[in-house]
Amino acid sequence: MWRYRELIPVPDDAEVVSLSEGGTPLIPLKNPGGGGDGNLYLKFEGSNPTGSFKDRGMTVAVTMAKYLGAEVVACASTGNTSASAAAYAARAGLKSLVFLPRGGVAKGKLAQAILHGASLLMIDGSFDDALRKLLQISQKHAIYVVNSLNPWRIEGQKTLAFEIADEVGVPDWVILPVGNGGNISAIWKGFKELESFGLIEKLPKLAGVQAEGASPLVKAFNSGKEEPEFVDKPETIASAIRIGKPVNWRRALRAVRESGGVMVSVTDEEILKAQKQLARTYGIGVEPASAASFAGYLKLLEEGAIQNENKVVLVGTGHALKDPDTSASHEVMTYTVHDLEEFLNGGD
Repeated sequence: MWRYRELIPVPDDAEVVSLSEGGTPLIPLKNPGGGGDGNLYLKFEGSNPTGSFKDRGMTVAVTMAKYLGAEVVACASTGNTSASAAAYAARAGLKSLVFLPRGGVAKGKLAQAILHGASLLMIDGSFDDALRKLLQISQKHAIYVVNSLNPWRIEGQKTLAFEIADEVGVPDWVILPVGNGGNISAIWKGFKELESFGLIEKLPKLAGVQAEGASPLVKAFNSGKEEPEFVDKPETIASAIRIGKPVNWRRALRAVRESGGVMVSVTDEEILKAQKQLARTYGIGVEPASAASFAGYLKLLEEGAIQNENKVVLVGTGHALKDPDTSASHEVMTYTVHDLEEFLNGGD
């Protein structure tokens, strides 16, 4: 992603902290609605170094942390941010401190933070409680906060838009899950910059997808409200978007509205169905939050908001191995040796 460095406004003398993030696959999908083949893609951010899109923003945020002389980087996280922050801090020779909602982080993500040497602070409550505690402590101690309220995170994450435009031009729609709202606003910023530089001639519409049990932005968007009613106890199997008080809500809503796009919520059942379909039909393993993109696409296709002939890019934000428990919860066929022989010989 640093091939776009001239569009990332870091100082020229900053030492880039990188793990060769970005350049993720854009995988074509056969359109499940029939027809329109060649128009549907999934941008698989799970192939980033720590397995999620967070690495795009973290490389820039930690680069600036080191440039500014920070010794400790810190974040609140549902898991992916902590994994990424810990890895990039280790790469930079800095300490990392992560605030996590107790019992609310998938095992794969927690294991990454531990492996990369992060110090953990478990908070009773939700991600929003963890972020609130982090911000309180950051007012008293010299720690560098790398959550998406840090503008350098947005500067890195906007490169996803650059890569999409490089690979397939400007799609009609970009669909992605929304938690804290940073990624959708970053992608919009990226496309807007390309337009302002005369590198593209149109902009995509954005579709933001939230889980039904954590959907304050969807409700605000669909009711025409300027401010969302936050959710104190968000609930969804998609832990990466289990956020009731998105800190980037203003930018997220503005991005979707400016794009002429939509916001939609999906149930946990729809998320799990989409996760299984992506894996068993297309061979792509994503965590539940990522599957929300596909679930949202299927719903918008059914409702007629999106047409088969539209060029659509889904953003798969994280790898299936981030949440191994959920991945392993899907039904599986098991056999005895006798049953297997019958199966291989053409039986049911």
